[in-house]
Order: sequence, then C-alpha cells, then structure tokens
Amino acid sequence: MERFTVPFFLFISIVSFTGTIGINYGRVANDLPSSGKVVQLLKSQGLNRVKLYDTDATVLRALAGSGISVVVTLPNEQLSSAAKRQSYTDTWVQKNIAAYYPSTQIHAIAVGNEVFVDPHNITEFLVAAMRNVHAALVKYNLDSAIKVSSPIALSALQSSYPSSAGSFKTELVEPVIKPMLDFLRETGSYLMVNAYPFFAYAANSDVISLDYALFRTNPGVVDSGNGLRYYSLFEAQIDAVFAAMSALKYDDVKMVVTETGWPSKGDEDESGASEVNAAAYNGNLVRRVLAGGGTPQRPQEDLDVYLFALFNENMKPGPTSERNYGLFYPNEEKVYDIPLTPEEVRQKVPVNGGKSQMTPVNNGGSVSTSSSGQTWCVANGKAGEQKLQAALDYACGEGGSDCRPIQPGASCYDPNTLEAHASFAFNSYYQKMRRGMGTCDFEGAAYVVTQPPKFGKCEFPTGY
Repeated sequence: MERFTVPFFLFISIVSFTGTIGINYGRVANDLPSSGKVVQLLKSQGLNRVKLYDTDATVLRALAGSGISVVVTLPNEQLSSAAKRQSYTDTWVQKNIAAYYPSTQIHAIAVGNEVFVDPHNITEFLVAAMRNVHAALVKYNLDSAIKVSSPIALSALQSSYPSSAGSFKTELVEPVIKPMLDFLRETGSYLMVNAYPFFAYAANSDVISLDYALFRTNPGVVDSGNGLRYYSLFEAQIDAVFAAMSALKYDDVKMVVTETGWPSKGDEDESGASEVNAAAYNGNLVRRVLAGGGTPQRPQEDLDVYLFALFNENMKPGPTSERNYGLFYPNEEKVYDIPLTPEEVRQKVPVNGGKSQMTPVNNGGSVSTSSSGQTWCVANGKAGEQKLQAALDYACGEGGSDCRPIQPGASCYDPNTLEAHASFAFNSYYQKMRRGMGTCDFEGAAYVVTQPPKFGKCEFPTGY
C-alpha cells in the first residue's frame, strides 16, 4: 500500500528554514578571481559555507575572519602517506589545519574525494588515513570542533532502484564501508555523499521525467518496496544511500550531500544540460533544502547540501558539461539567477527555472495589505491554458501553496479543471501571504474577488 508523503513544495507553506546550503569552490581554471574577491563574492551572496578541494594557504588566509564555515580536503594523492605514517598526518594537520583554526572556521576535513573510483586503487588506505587524521586532531585538541569524513559517489551502490533496495557494492562492504561507518559513528561524524541526478537523467532520459529530475511538479514515483512516493530524483537517490546504510545497521549515522549540481551547457549527447534546466534544478533544490525537513526515508533530518560549483572551471577535462557547472562566470557574473538564502527564497519566484521571473504585480492597490478583510484570489480563465498552467506550477512549487486538497481523491480535486485547481492554489498563496498587495496577479493569470469562490463542494480558506 502506498504511504502518502507530501511533495517538497507543500512543506514551504510552513517555512522553517532549517536546512543548510553551501557551495564547492573548485579552482581547476586559469581565469578565476583572486581568493580575496571570492570571499567577498561568497559574503555578498549570503553563502556562509564553502567546501575546498585542498588546503591552499592563500584561500585559507582569505577566509580568515570571514565567518564562513569551511570544509577542506586532504587530496587523494596523499592518502597513502597519511595512512602509513601518523607522523605525516600530524604534520599535515599542524600545517594545514591548526595553523589556521579558529580564525579560519574549518569545521570538517574530507579525506580524499570519491576514493572508490580513483584509478590509482587507493581504497585500501582510506579508513586508516581517516583514523590518522582524527588522531592528529585529538593531539591538537581539535577533534571536538572538526569532523572527519570522506565523500563517496553513488557508484558505491550496488543497487539504487527502488530506493528501499539500496545497497552498497559487495566488494566494498567489509573492506571499507563498514569500517568507515564504524569510524563515523565512533567520532560523531557523518557520511559525505556526492549525488548527481543529472547523470541518471542524461543516461535514462527516455524513462526518467525531466520534471522529476528538476524538482518540478510531477505525479511522483512510488517505491514498490515500501510504498513511499518520491517527487524528486534527488531525494530518491539520497534515500537509496540511507537504505544501504540501514541494511548494514547504521541508521544512526547522518549524511551531508557534499556535491550536487546541474550543468548549464553540455555536448549534444548530454541530454538535459542547459542553462534553463540548471537554474531549475539548483533553484528548486535550494528551495527544497531551506524549506526544512528530510527525505521520505528520514523525514525529520534536515538536509545539508553543498552545490557544485561556484565557478565554471575552464581547465577541467572531459565533456563540455564538466566545465559548466558553475553558478558564476570567472568575471563574477551570474550564469543564471537563483535564490541562495531564505530571504531570496521569499523574493525570487522563477516559473520554470530560467532567467525570467514571475513576480506578483501590483494590482492597483484595491486590496488591503492587512490580515483582516474577506477577499479571495481566483484564476483568470481568459489568461489562457499555458499561462494558467505555468502560474499553477509556480504556486504549488516555489510559491509554497498548500496544494494537497487538489491532489487526486482529496477534498478539492473535483471539479478536475485547470481553472478550479489554479484558483485554489492561487488563493492558498494569496492567503498565506496575508493578502498582501500584488500577491494575486501571477502576471495576469489571477484576480481578487470579494465573494467566496464556488467550485463544486470545495471551500476556499480565508487565512492561515
């Protein structure tokens, strides 16, 4: 039997802003701004969490006193030495961590990155290196402030569909997965996971809905194993990892998504790589994370996510997409405009993830901005189906309307017409915004009425 789970966009109507958004600052490029300018860019965008792929001294000095929380990385090529010699790791921690902390707010160390897929076969060194790094932190009395983990790719999973059947590759379980999870449990740390719905969509665009991949309105996918309904591929991927951990009895270990993103450009065979889709994925992901709450599998655990990446990096090898994950060009101009903070989530309302925005238009001042008075918002049937559908998608998505009553079988599903459903969603948004001026327009798709709307037996709310 299907267990009902509310899609992410319905949580936004009770916004708590308890998830966190950070960003990856990669530097595989020859045209990036100075680290000082990057810190100013981060602060100007309200980004107070950043992940680095090394411990570059110039960058760490630039971050000093900024108030930005930092994840640093011990690169893969140093894992062997870190695993074999405690003295090597002690020196590394002293020079790269203790020398900068606490002025530079380092709060975690990523030991390697996607080690299991590294072509140099360094997996055997991972857990020993993690333990040695932690031992060095203990020596410098930094272990309570700085956590140690290692980002894994989803390729570490043997199975990921359905999510409830998630499992780690058999050859990794005993040698490294269980020892790593034991370490994370012992030290109160968390599993770092890099998750890219783009890869799954690009490889299976014939069977995976783009709306499902981009957090847009969709009917959802029911997990045949546990009956949970998923409204985003991202959450399905995360829950596959949770299921894999659960199968090994590590339900108490938490997770941070250390990389996720969508390219704004790609090669012809990279289906879905576009600026519009990148803006939709990243923008809707930010809204989802900042809305609070977890995945269907772990609904009480807020999401902590690092977007990939801050800049387009022109020297990265591989397909075109690899050089086009950035939110910013090297000249610090935005590739596309998305919200990154709770304040921006409240203000920015892109319809389909492009640069254009649907901002409620002032309706002439005929509606009071107070929380009293009996007015409702209904759809304008003359606006046309395309405009109504776009506005409905926004209202039930980024706008945070409570659209549960217009789901199949719910109290306001009938009459099952676009105008009726849009009216309910528009009014939900309008009432949630306390009938503020300009919150019932949707670019001409809605208007205010002073009598209760009548659509079948559905009752429209007058306030929240």
